[in-house]
Amino acid sequence: MVRIIKKLLKMTGLIIVGVIVLVFAIGFLFVQLSPQFGGKHSDAKIAQYEKSGHYEKGVFVNEIPTSMEMGFPKMMSVLKDYIVGVPNSAPKHPLPVQSIDSLDIVNRPDTTTRITWFGHSAFLLEMQEKNILIDPMFGNTPSPHPWLGKSRFTKGLPIEVKQLPKIDAVIFSHDHYDHLDYESILKLKDKVGQFYTPLGLGAHLTAWGVPQENIHELNWWDEIQFEDLTFKCAPARHFSGRGLGDRFSTLWASWVIQGTNHNIYFSGDSGYGPHFKTIGEKYGPFDFAMMECGQYDTRWDNIHMMPEETAQAAVDINTKLFMPIHWGSFVLALHTWKDPIERVTKKAAELGMPISTPRIGEPIILELAEKPSSRWWEGLE
Repeated sequence: MVRIIKKLLKMTGLIIVGVIVLVFAIGFLFVQLSPQFGGKHSDAKIAQYEKSGHYEKGVFVNEIPTSMEMGFPKMMSVLKDYIVGVPNSAPKHPLPVQSIDSLDIVNRPDTTTRITWFGHSAFLLEMQEKNILIDPMFGNTPSPHPWLGKSRFTKGLPIEVKQLPKIDAVIFSHDHYDHLDYESILKLKDKVGQFYTPLGLGAHLTAWGVPQENIHELNWWDEIQFEDLTFKCAPARHFSGRGLGDRFSTLWASWVIQGTNHNIYFSGDSGYGPHFKTIGEKYGPFDFAMMECGQYDTRWDNIHMMPEETAQAAVDINTKLFMPIHWGSFVLALHTWKDPIERVTKKAAELGMPISTPRIGEPIILELAEKPSSRWWEGLE
């Protein structure tokens, strides 16, 4: 009997070891072979990055010290909190979505500037007879595989990708999965004219079949003319990376989109810092700003703003109106799904900072005096 038990224990141990080895092997092969992780940089590109002024010891860096290190106690506290979870981190029912008709986009009056939120940080900007997508993450989970992420808070999008008309330009802020999505690029690339990215991100697009001549990589403070619009790449305080060992390998950015009648700012992802005031002084005032507000925690507040900082950053950049973004779609942090919007609207009122709070799919038309400002999330669970 003892001998049989020993044999069973030995077999069990071998099976466990075998399963662990198999899991690691599958994970290794997935990271090495999956196209989701994007492209690599050539030596010539790296030499170019070294001259950017924001590249040190093989990685891109922030303008001010921004530590990403977590000691063991902090790391364990974060892990524990993610395992336990947060009550009401996601709505109990899908959030409402206002639909968009493709013909409405095609037939829009060219005298207006219209901005439509797709949830999180994804937008369609219709401006001066052009259709511009900003951080078009249209996938259901912000992860390299659906099994590795929680689903979007909505069922579907305001308009499905295949129904979108021709897109003149796409702007990306950085390469994280909740902003740059492989499947979305595959669906979009054949209907997009030009892509604008921070330094390094173009390697991912090239690996996914976007022609190199359609990709424009910009450094912080670079400006580029796109017909009668000017795109200006500005700093953010964040980081990048899609796989193991590639953190800080591409630049992250905010963007200014300047037209004849309107000047618009998109923050991308960013911790609070002096760059907001600098951007406001250099490129402001702005008519409208899309400001990051969500996926924060005091343990990583140097790379994601707290909601009160979001409202203050809107003041710093000198905008007439701002909209909180980076919330309302995914569970990526340890706060309730309503916490960002409740806190930022309260602080904006205290600061006297005008704020717009559209539903997903509800357009903001800058020429109209009244902008969406209902508290639509109230009453939803």
